[in-house]
Amino acid sequence: MDNFAAIDFETANEQLTSVCSVGLIVVRDGVVMDRFYSLIQPEPNYYTYWTTRVHGLTFEDTAKASVFPVVWEKIAPMIEGLPLVAHNKAFDENCLKAVFRTYGMDYPDYAFYCTLLTSRKKLKNLPNYQLQTVAAYCGYELFQHHHALCDAEACAAIALKLL
Repeated sequence: MDNFAAIDFETANEQLTSVCSVGLIVVRDGVVMDRFYSLIQPEPNYYTYWTTRVHGLTFEDTAKASVFPVVWEKIAPMIEGLPLVAHNKAFDENCLKAVFRTYGMDYPDYAFYCTLLTSRKKLKNLPNYQLQTVAAYCGYELFQHHHALCDAEACAAIALKLL
């Protein structure tokens, strides 16, 4: 696959609608053409201790951030006509669908591919299939795991090797 958009969401709490950051890497003809990162004011707007511990984001970080529909207005033209790719697409796709529902937006039925499932099928001798492990196998060193843009970059590197 030479044309796609790798996407990653971080959430503020246990609710799939609570996306608080998004990272996006747009690949065309096998080359990274664009990068996008934004903080998002989550819905519901609270952070749990555990999610903050994972990604480091807090209520203060996103207090003045745009809500999801405003951020998505910037993303939608960037990904038009492209399939989306995520590492553990079940999470990211479900977040995307949930937040679209929350804001009453029409979901465009994006084609979604999963580098986690693909890596489990194609790579047999890895100790695990976590993003950083698979990315390292594919030649990408993930320095800031759980930063949405860094995770999207790692996913894109995996997709370019495995999809």
